[in-house]
Formats: sequence, structure tokens, C-alpha cells
Amino acid sequence: MNSPINTVTVVAKPRQKPLRQKVSKDDRNMGIGLVVACLGLFLILVLPLYTMLAKSLEDRTGEFIGMANFIEYFSTPSLANSIGNSLMVSVLATVITILTAFMYAYGLNRTCMRWKGFFKVVSVLPLLAPSLLPAISLVYFFGNQGIIKEWLFGHSVYGAIGIVMSLCLWVFPPALMIIKTSLETTDARLYEAALAMKAKPGRIFFTITLPNVQYGLISAVFVVFTLTVTDFGAAMVIGGQFNVLATDLYKQVIGQQNFQMGAVVGLVLLLPAILAFVVDRQVQSKQISMFNANSVPYIPKPKVLRDNIYFVYCLLVALMLISVLAMAIYASLVTFWPYNLELSLLNYQFDLMDGGGWGAYRNSLQLALYTAVFGTCFVFLTAYLVEKSKVLPVVRNLIQMLTLLPMAVPGMVLGLSYIFFFNSPNNPLNFLYGSMAILVICTIVHFYTVSHLTAVTALKQMDPKIESISASLKVPVHRTFWKVTVPMCLPAGLDISTYLFTTAMTTISAVIFLYSPATKLASVAVLNMEGAGDIAPAAAMAVVIVLTSGTVRIAHWFITRRMRSKVLYWRQSD
Repeated sequence: MNSPINTVTVVAKPRQKPLRQKVSKDDRNMGIGLVVACLGLFLILVLPLYTMLAKSLEDRTGEFIGMANFIEYFSTPSLANSIGNSLMVSVLATVITILTAFMYAYGLNRTCMRWKGFFKVVSVLPLLAPSLLPAISLVYFFGNQGIIKEWLFGHSVYGAIGIVMSLCLWVFPPALMIIKTSLETTDARLYEAALAMKAKPGRIFFTITLPNVQYGLISAVFVVFTLTVTDFGAAMVIGGQFNVLATDLYKQVIGQQNFQMGAVVGLVLLLPAILAFVVDRQVQSKQISMFNANSVPYIPKPKVLRDNIYFVYCLLVALMLISVLAMAIYASLVTFWPYNLELSLLNYQFDLMDGGGWGAYRNSLQLALYTAVFGTCFVFLTAYLVEKSKVLPVVRNLIQMLTLLPMAVPGMVLGLSYIFFFNSPNNPLNFLYGSMAILVICTIVHFYTVSHLTAVTALKQMDPKIESISASLKVPVHRTFWKVTVPMCLPAGLDISTYLFTTAMTTISAVIFLYSPATKLASVAVLNMEGAGDIAPAAAMAVVIVLTSGTVRIAHWFITRRMRSKVLYWRQSD
């Protein structure tokens, strides 16, 4: 008898596809926004710089010649010497500025001296003026017909001395801001422990104060060095026959129309700025915060001798800053220096001068307004997409890298790269060349990094739970953005717009190659009038720029103050 055979039937189940996480409409829109922002930054930053690099490897006919232009540049003594000159004046200006700003900041933060509010206000005055203004004032002080030219003991202000003095006055505010912030974030308990151990003031300074502010000092050093090595205005006004890289770049492009050699000088000028930026980033990555939630803010105690010494020092520095602006104002009102010292408004009749007239000032106002409005919108939206989106991490990291790049690119280099990129006949964006739009784009890009970091800082202060709660309630992202994010970050938005407005009014290096006869700017008019020998009208136009920037700053202060007391009452502590 055969036994039954038990069989097991195996049914093959169809292979299941892995479940895909559903992408929401908001995430998809934010992803599209990230891609658009990234492509936009590539278009207005990376591609122009690449075009300039390619131009440096060509001859005047457009044929590829490799490194021949670089070999020619470094084999020309007059051109190669400019590198040493730029490094020399930059190092000197950096050392002097850092020492001066550190003592000034120390007086503001670590003493009980009088008039601190006055000293803080005076310290920002150079930010309201183009770098040309200190140089023009120094000409009236120490020039061939200067009122105190004997103070230089027979030396001429036209050259390295004048450039260094002018740069020190111009870059003093950013150095002071960085160092002052570093001094504000020190734990008072460290000083209490040192005093309990009967440590001497000198030992406390070198073992507590300097180690706590070392990263701020290093950042200030690299910021000042980058600004001074790439500055153009001071060297053009008071440099005389002392050539630096920035003036070489201007002479090659404007004077000789040698764009290929100009591209070479631009790349050489780019190297120290990038090197300083990279080193600064490396140093900042190693920074450890010495100030936390348990820290106690340092409050100085009155010491009569120390307070009086720092009061006198800060007063002298403040008087120097005020005297620069006061001399420019006085020179703009003098009828004919130094033969007719009667005061008049003849120098403000810009339409009678060579340089641009009142039309140049109106163009600068237009540029500043467009830059403030469109720049703030683009910067804030890009920062929002980077900080608040959860998609495309590679694109977000790429945008973060690109937003830091403008800090390392000198304005003249950026402007020259825009010539090569936008003036190409094969570029569909060629219609922008020579228009106000290209000036706005270049100015936004040039000052993008500081604006972006400001927006990111404001967004990081928001509680992430806000977006989570909105998502759980199925509130669209755009509604949360307009109803919550924008009101909370409105002070930062006003800071960004004010910063962009004032920098657009005062910039010259970023736009010196891009303006057309129809878009000539006030800062360019200052340079042109000074070059034509109309120094007093140049001083007058610079004073008008200062008054405009100062008015905007004051208006910003009043608006922000009212906003914090009325609109943003919820931010105030109980």
C-alpha cells in the first residue's frame, strides 16, 4: 500500500516595493526655491569669476596663451613691486588699527569713564562715508597747501604715509565692532577668582583678558587686512606715485584697456583676500565659547586714574574721527582754498562740475533703494530656505558655502568679472550691462555675506517648535512665514536693509568698472572730481553722501526703537 505523499505548496508573493516617504507640497516648493537660489548664486557669483580666470589665460585677440600673462606680470618690476607695496601698507594699517581699536574698545567695556554713548556714536562715523573722504581730508590737513603739513616733519602725505593714515581711519569701525563684541562676552567669575588669588593686573590681562578675546582679535586682524589690501579709493586720492594692486588693476583696465592683464592683477589681488578668509575660517572653527548661561557679565568698578586715562585716550581718537569729517565739511564750504576762505555753497553746484552732477547723487539714491529692497528680500528668503527647509541637504550646504565667498572677493575683482561675463555677446544677459540693474546685482553680491549672516542669526533665535506646531495644525509654510517669521525677524530685516543702503551709497570699488554715463554714481563723481582737480566739490559730494547715510541710520534707530516698544512688545522681558 502506497503511503500518501504530503506536498507543500509554496505560493510566491509578489515583491513589495519599498514605501516612499511622501513629499509634502511645502517641502517640494522649498526644494524648488533652494535650487533656484543656488542657481542664482552660481549665475551672479561663480560664473563671472570663472570667466575672469579664463580671460587671464588669453591674449588680446582671445587666443589661449596659458600662463604667459602671469609671467609677463611678474617679470615687470613696476607691476610686481605693487604686491610688496600693498602688503606693506596693509600690514602697517592693520597693526595700527587693531591696537587703536582694542584700547578704544577696552575703554568702552572695561572702564567706568564718562561719555561712553558719545564715543560709541562717533566711532561709526567712518562707516557713513566712502573711503575717499578720509583721504580728501588728509590732503587738506597735510597736503602741499595743508594747514598742518609741518607735522609730517618734511615728509609728503602723498604715498605710503597718506594711504596708511587714510586706511586706519576708514577701517577703524569694523575692527572696533569685532573687538568690542569679544570683550563683552567674558565671564566675570574668572576675574573674581583672579582677584581672590591676589593676581596682579598685568597677569590678569595676559592670562584672562587676552585668551578670551583672542578669536575676536584674529577675526579683526583678517577683516582689517582684507579691507586694506583691496581698497581702491584711498590709494587713488592720496597714493601719488606709490602703486598698489588696486590702482594697478584700475590703470590696466581703464588707462590701458588691457583687460587680460587686468584679469591677472585681479586674480593676484584675490589671493591674499582668499588666504586671509580661509585662515580666519579655520581659526573660527576652533573657537570655544567661554560665555554660557551660567556666566556672569563683567561689570567694571570705578577706578579714577584708569578711567581718566582711557577717557583722554578715547577723546583723542574721537576728536581725530570728528576732525576728518569736520575738515571735509569745512573744505566743501570754502570758496577757493586756500586763497579765499569765505564760506559759500558754490562747491555744491555739482551740475557745473565735471564728475556727474546732482544726477549722480540721484542715481546713488536709486541704487541704494533698489539694493536695500531687493537685496533684503533675496538675502532673507535664501537664509530662510537654508535654515528652515529639511530637503536637499547637499544644495543647502552648497548655498552656505557660496554665501561666504563674497567676503573673500574684493569689490574691484567682482566688478571686473562682471565685465567679462555680462559684456560677452554670447551671454543672453548681455542686456544688463551698463544698466542700473547690474549695479544693483553687483552691490548685493559684494555685501551679501554680512547680510546673510545677520539673517541666519535672527532665524536661529526663533524656536524650532513654531514650525512644528504650524505643521501639526496643517498651516501652510507661506502663511507661517508671513504671519510669524517675518514679524519676528523684522528688526533684523531693517538692519540688513539699512546696511545695504549705506554700503550702496558709499561703495566705489564694486561699481567703478560697471557704471555708464547714464548710471554714474555719487561715489564715482567724488573720484572723478578729485581727479579733475576739483577737490572741494569732491569733498562736498562726499559730505552729501555722509548726510544721506547718517539720516538713514538715524531713521533706522527711531523706527527700531518704536518697533521694539510697540510692535514687538512680546519680545520684552517681564
